[in-house]
Amino acid sequence: MNSLLHEKIYSSAKFAELIFFPSFCQLCSTLLEYPQEKVICRFCLKSITPHKSSYCLCCGRFFEGHGEPHLCQDCLKDSPPFSLHRSCGPYKGKLKDVILLYKYHHFRVLGKDLAHLIQRSLGREERLWWGVEAIIPVPLHPKKKRQRGFNQAQVIAKCLAELMGIELVEKQLAKTRNVPPQTSLELEDRKKNVLGVFRVENGDKVKEKVVLLVDDVYTTGATIRECSRALRGAGVKEVRAVTLARA
Repeated sequence: MNSLLHEKIYSSAKFAELIFFPSFCQLCSTLLEYPQEKVICRFCLKSITPHKSSYCLCCGRFFEGHGEPHLCQDCLKDSPPFSLHRSCGPYKGKLKDVILLYKYHHFRVLGKDLAHLIQRSLGREERLWWGVEAIIPVPLHPKKKRQRGFNQAQVIAKCLAELMGIELVEKQLAKTRNVPPQTSLELEDRKKNVLGVFRVENGDKVKEKVVLLVDDVYTTGATIRECSRALRGAGVKEVRAVTLARA
């Protein structure tokens, strides 16, 4: 089949789809008329731009204003088990809306768009990516994964690994207890909630390596900290982390 005929057939099929099965952006209600648009229109996705404020060089906390990045008081007082963490932006606005659609409305297809957002926002930050040998998603407990239908961090991590040309390492880190959701707890309770719940099943693939943890939202950092402790305890050389948003 020549390319011109293929294009005509595709155009006809797309036209029929728009007429009989129209889809609209879940954020702005615009008709999704381009082939690559799934759930969210390209204009809403492009409007989610990298956050420009200063930040903590270690935990990635956003500061007000545009000064030079520096360590926050918490990281100066108590260094976390990971070396650095970065988020694309604060957990608000359209970024928050897209994350909620992705996690709780079964729009798994958005994982690819969110991986592209990480690449677009943080892909040039050398301190985050230089020397990374493996990408590891923050795991869900098997029961929670069955309820949700997928692990949101795993889908993003897989797409991100392909985009960045880094090995995806799965099933090394496991969540051993199905604890209450972090969003339902206060600050101190969140730390206790995930204490000791992560375990490295087989550390041979990550021992002495620099790894990058991937999750959706960083709130108190308790989950990333506990995952990092488990990995470091299994012989991982260095843990870095990336999330879509920081609450």
